[in-house]
Amino acid sequence: MKDPISITAVKQPAMISKSKNPKKRILVAPLNWGLGHATRCIPIINALINSGYEPIIASDGQALSLLEKEFPNLLFLTLPSYKITYAEKARFFKLQMIAQLPQIYLAIVREKKILKQWITTYQLDGVISDNRLGLHSKSVPSVIITHQLQILSGSTSWWSTKIHQYFIRKFQECWVPDSEIKENLTGKLGHLDHSSLNLKYIGALSRFHKKAVEQQYDLLVLLSGPEPQRSLLELKLQRELKRFEGTILFVRGIIEGQQTVVKRLNKTTYNYMTSSELELAINESKMVLCRSGYTTIMDLAHLNKKAFFIPTPGQYEQEYLAQELDRRGLVPHCKQDAFQIEELNRIPLYQGLRKHYTPILWKDLFSPFQSKRKF
Repeated sequence: MKDPISITAVKQPAMISKSKNPKKRILVAPLNWGLGHATRCIPIINALINSGYEPIIASDGQALSLLEKEFPNLLFLTLPSYKITYAEKARFFKLQMIAQLPQIYLAIVREKKILKQWITTYQLDGVISDNRLGLHSKSVPSVIITHQLQILSGSTSWWSTKIHQYFIRKFQECWVPDSEIKENLTGKLGHLDHSSLNLKYIGALSRFHKKAVEQQYDLLVLLSGPEPQRSLLELKLQRELKRFEGTILFVRGIIEGQQTVVKRLNKTTYNYMTSSELELAINESKMVLCRSGYTTIMDLAHLNKKAFFIPTPGQYEQEYLAQELDRRGLVPHCKQDAFQIEELNRIPLYQGLRKHYTPILWKDLFSPFQSKRKF
């Protein structure tokens, strides 16, 4: 990985169009916190391409690597890493996150400075930031994507929410990937009783589509998220799944240079899958075992899937979403330490996830980027 401070491109800048009527260039920059922020940007990137824009992608770490594999012909830039890690014990989650605030703030300051240079260097016409809080500008339209209008952090939720909303207000628009109606997916996370924020509810985002295919697997296991919790859950599931009698597809969620596939007894293990492979795998699976990250929830809703959630220990957002969807009779869940393979027997008792159809009017959504540059 290149020095995060540098303004270097993974692909060569020569790819930038130099025609008399160049396409408008939009920087799309997801936060590298698990893979969810990157994967939910995939339909937006595709929509930009189909609408005649020229997306430029910026991130770091595995989020950047995943999008490079999805869009090998686009230009990629490296942003400073927020370097977010989780504590091994849930009770230390908040303390570790608080300890990381200075480095997160430093990354936000650095990415704001980098963006100012990129706007000129790459002649950007707009910015779409998925939870990267420093990527706003007065020179070009800047949009932030987030489903967290309220940040749950226990006793400090009021404080963390106010800070997050402070940064949201620096963007011209805030796109919320959920429905505004009561039957939504985010609950109180993405809905406020009163707000002065410039919000647009754009509907649940997903790179996937439901397909009529034969089921090949009884259980699909999807792992993702920051370490060490990803590895801790993997070790626990490897032990528990020895007692599962059906066919298993296990996706470890590790983006590496080459894809590896290991087949043993009733289990097939991948280190990672591309979007097309994962779309088919979820469609071919009877049920899914995974974290309760919001992007995963949106994907499962698009595919009308039944699932079981194990929220990341101490991660208030995932714990809330898992509890809320369980309370509504949609998806069962349990804590990581309490999980046993018998918990999966609860899945048939729940409704599963369903998508509430909200058509995304991409032309209207992208209209802010039609304004002229201010430089």
